Amino acid sequence: MIKIITIEREYGSGGGEIAQLLAKELDWKLWDQLLTEEIARLADCPKAVVEVREERTDPLYYRLFKSFLRGSYEGSLNAHKLKLVDSECILKFTESVVQEAAKTGNSVIVGRGAQHFLKNRQDTLRVFLYAPREDKLRRLLGRGKSEKEAEQLVDTVDRERADFIEKYFRVLWPDRAIYHTMINTAIGDEVVVSMILDFMKTLDAKPSRRAG
Repeated sequence: MIKIITIEREYGSGGGEIAQLLAKELDWKLWDQLLTEEIARLADCPKAVVEVREERTDPLYYRLFKSFLRGSYEGSLNAHKLKLVDSECILKFTESVVQEAAKTGNSVIVGRGAQHFLKNRQDTLRVFLYAPREDKLRRLLGRGKSEKEAEQLVDTVDRERADFIEKYFRVLWPDRAIYHTMINTAIGDEVVVSMILDFMKTLDAKPSRRAG
């Protein structure tokens, strides 16, 4: 039986909204903002700090600063006081939260590399959502973004996600072979949710499936 659905998505494709609709339809727990909040709690830092670091590699200035601290005796003594939260730290906490959510089951998990953490679980349905550029821009404009901001976000966020996946999981993003299905969200959010639910029922009907 499928107990977990991971939703990886292109930025602006509506992955968050679709995951929310899906979780509501299934009456499952949604791990999106909740995942960020739990990582922040474990890291003992503000949620905003995690939001600007998750699904990204550390910028050059941050990597240089960490190298300085590691190479400095005085810096290493005081590093813990600064509560540095880098991408590797967030990744460690993310895996912990994702695995715990998977143990509990009945969870829809959005992004954060969850598809890779759970790739060997047979009770997990891994979905990738994408959309044409014009659809993504239209969706972002509908959220109140300016045209310039929407274009910049569409052009940069997925590049950052790709860098993150390549660095920490050593695969190109999107790693097509890891997903059970890839869906173009231009067909409409409700239709996408129906497709995922139908696919889930089909997989659940297979007699050879066993929980991982």
